[in-house]
Amino acid sequence: MKQINLFAFISSCIFGLYGDPADPSKVDSDYGIQGEYSGLVKGEEGDLKLGCQVVAMGKGSFVARGYVGGLPGDGWNRTKEEKVNSLKKEDGSLVFENDKHRGILKGGVITVETLDGRKMGVLNKVARKSPTLGAKPPQGSFVLFEGASTEHFKPGRMTEDHLLMEGAKSIKLFQDHRLHVEFRLPYKPTARGQGRGNSGLYLQGRYEVQMLDSFGLDGKNNECGGVYGIAPPRENMCFPPLTWQTYDVDFRTAVFKDGKKIKNAKMTVRHNGVIIHDKLELPKRTTASPLKEGPEPGFVYLQNHGNPVRYRNIWVKPL
Repeated sequence: MKQINLFAFISSCIFGLYGDPADPSKVDSDYGIQGEYSGLVKGEEGDLKLGCQVVAMGKGSFVARGYVGGLPGDGWNRTKEEKVNSLKKEDGSLVFENDKHRGILKGGVITVETLDGRKMGVLNKVARKSPTLGAKPPQGSFVLFEGASTEHFKPGRMTEDHLLMEGAKSIKLFQDHRLHVEFRLPYKPTARGQGRGNSGLYLQGRYEVQMLDSFGLDGKNNECGGVYGIAPPRENMCFPPLTWQTYDVDFRTAVFKDGKKIKNAKMTVRHNGVIIHDKLELPKRTTASPLKEGPEPGFVYLQNHGNPVRYRNIWVKPL
């Protein structure tokens, strides 16, 4: 009797109902509504920049969160509004309302008004790109993946459109290094929590910078950009799913003497060009890391957590 891969069977059933979550050409109508919006609104002291993230939650339901000063990484003053729920109406519009204001989203524009109908301003949809997207490896770098083959990973799997798949471990080992990786999270609007496009970048196979569809979430240490179980990102810089994103990491290994650690590892992490960890000390290896702490070099590991995360343009420059 032929053995059936249960995970593959379940995945094929889900893809049949909702499309392939890793394929930007197979999304539902909600995907085009979700995203980032930015513009000016009238405040008590003049015009005020405001950002808003609208997140698809499946079956026509959405949540929105406002950011005073602009979107994360673009002027946000680090105070955020509570999330507001909305259901898509027959005409495709959404209405988000709190105890003071109302936002009406239609045709790629959010009209912001008071509850009595006084217009305050409009927010237009924006599609941000990381400034380090497509970054070329500097002299002296080792290119781990550029779309031609997976020869530098074991195991290594590649899609038909030449993207690296999850579950890849580099053959080459590294000590202090600078790493660039571009990743694309799947679109799974009905999933919640750690099931929403989960993977992770492990430096030296020991310290994980989480990869997760955390667009519009709180920015915790188990969400995108968080150093798992150690530190949350300064800002949640996660872009919408199926958008190419970047991590640029400067990593300094732990120092050992006579078998004992005398200095913690450190890392500086830029997510989509914004510093989210600055010389962060790593007092321990993170949960589920393949390697224990030690003086030996380690590998770059892109975690397989059962989600179709895709990667490209991966290079490492030893420091």
